[in-house]
Amino acid sequence: MYRSMEECLMDLEKHGHLVRIREEVDPHLEMASIHLRVYEAGGPALLFERVKGSKFRAVSNLFGTIERSKFIFRNTWDVTQRIIALRNNPLSALKHPLQSVGTGLAALTALPMKGMSSRPVAAQEIAISDLPLIKHWPMDGGAFVTLPQVYTEDPDKPGIMNSNLGMYRVQLNGNSYEQDREVGVHYQIHRGIGIHQTKATKRGEPLKVSIFVGGPPSHTLAAVMPLPEGLSELTVAGMLGGRRFRYSYEDGFCISHDADFVITGEIYPEDTKPEGPFGDHLGYYSLVHPFPVMKVRKVYAREHAIWPFTVVGRPPQEDTAFGELIHELTGDAIKQEIPGVKEVHAVDAAGVHPLLFAIGSERYTPYQQVKQPAELLTLANRILGTGQLSLAKYLFITAEDRQPLDTHEIEQFLMYILERMDLKRDIHFQTNTTIDTLDYSGTGLNTGSKVVFAAYGDVKRELCREVPELLKNIRGLDNPRLVFPGVVAVEAGTFESYEQAAGQMKEISDAIREQGTIESCPMLVVCDDSFFLSESLSNFLWVTFTRSNPSHDIYGVNSYVEHKHWSCDNVIIDARSKPHQAPPLLHDPEVEKRVDELFARNGSLSSIRL
Repeated sequence: MYRSMEECLMDLEKHGHLVRIREEVDPHLEMASIHLRVYEAGGPALLFERVKGSKFRAVSNLFGTIERSKFIFRNTWDVTQRIIALRNNPLSALKHPLQSVGTGLAALTALPMKGMSSRPVAAQEIAISDLPLIKHWPMDGGAFVTLPQVYTEDPDKPGIMNSNLGMYRVQLNGNSYEQDREVGVHYQIHRGIGIHQTKATKRGEPLKVSIFVGGPPSHTLAAVMPLPEGLSELTVAGMLGGRRFRYSYEDGFCISHDADFVITGEIYPEDTKPEGPFGDHLGYYSLVHPFPVMKVRKVYAREHAIWPFTVVGRPPQEDTAFGELIHELTGDAIKQEIPGVKEVHAVDAAGVHPLLFAIGSERYTPYQQVKQPAELLTLANRILGTGQLSLAKYLFITAEDRQPLDTHEIEQFLMYILERMDLKRDIHFQTNTTIDTLDYSGTGLNTGSKVVFAAYGDVKRELCREVPELLKNIRGLDNPRLVFPGVVAVEAGTFESYEQAAGQMKEISDAIREQGTIESCPMLVVCDDSFFLSESLSNFLWVTFTRSNPSHDIYGVNSYVEHKHWSCDNVIIDARSKPHQAPPLLHDPEVEKRVDELFARNGSLSSIRL
């Protein structure tokens, strides 16, 4: 049971899960570069003992592997899993009453505990500029907190049991922020903090915000967990940590006694400033946009405080482990929320939000004898209207029929759908709707479209296992490459507008139609570099689904609209970089050279094999 971040790190070091970096390291790009290399190598947690410009130490890669994460929570994992399952399915308590009594008691003993006896975090009052100001990517707008626990309460029903603990990125400096007096808070209006902000605005009040950083690792994980109604993040923090969340209030702000750092302040709804750019989880920069400014009240730090951070970038990254942990803990939550859904997989390699795979039930009995998606379409609408799943652009959904399916077997899952999908019937668009704020493939901030590819029934086509000869002779198509059976990547030059791109795609589809048919190749992906896209499955997923907006970038051979329904013989996805798209994340070569020294023979990280 860790009482602090330092206790956790001592335990990790004792069991070989942590390495100390004793050399002074610059928080400007160097710390992030080191983290990225070690994470990719499956390496240990990293304790930076000398951060240039700050007296505080920093730690990263804490959750870098599932094995290490489960080691941290080894004494509390099972009971937490049972409690969440009980909240997801209360009827299970009636079936197993004796087991549920113990689970319920464990939940009660994890409730937050208010008290004033000891507040280690208040040992010293500091300024924002005293913190390790870590800049992760060359074009970032400043230093960011990447593992914050942002705490707010419901203005209409104040109190810790009506609070929200979320992980929303916080910009500490740069742009036009007044150093030490202002920070930027990036959040979406439908999230918990956004709901609280709306209520505070109606009351004519600023929203009081407390940002906790560090403390027992359970607090960090709780801040990113999607929980069933009525289960507080702070209760989950107590369950996972094996120790109640301890807090008190000062000037109306909640103070976590166990955090390493606490930043308090107020958000005024009319006060916004440019926030960003920021290297984000899609593998690109999220660009500059106005977001709320928090007026800093006070900043606290405990003695020997340690600043935790992670680096966000093209997946997989450390937040991938977060996702896997959450999936294991929440278990069958999606089955309870959407009856008939057996599995939903937000595909990490595609940036999580852009692409969903789902397995549902197909229990409807159609009047005709032909098997086709029916219930699956109802489930698709439910999925795309549920929480963060609503940010998705692409949903591939099917049902098991005489063989088991696994959405994590990505290539096999897509092939199963492509073999069975009727391209004239089973493609369904939603236009002019919302997508992820961080996704720049759409028509504006948080604005784009969605498409559902549904499939059910018998095999309709045998998928090509090499590039069809027809595609090698089409003018305007270069370097066709097989990605996997049924999917071919091609290059088609550049363009400056959607009108020009549409013209190019029409020429290509017309040329294919004139040459014949390619029934065995249901999906063509037009890209900037077909060798890169086809080199790996992760490259295909990243390029195809982060660089396309379904309504504007899906074309088809012999496409037509009948009774508002779009049909085609072959799907063409234009996944070329768009003129309005954000730039991809690239390293600074000079920084990489300096970092090399730490991995050299006498460096602190010489034992890590890259």
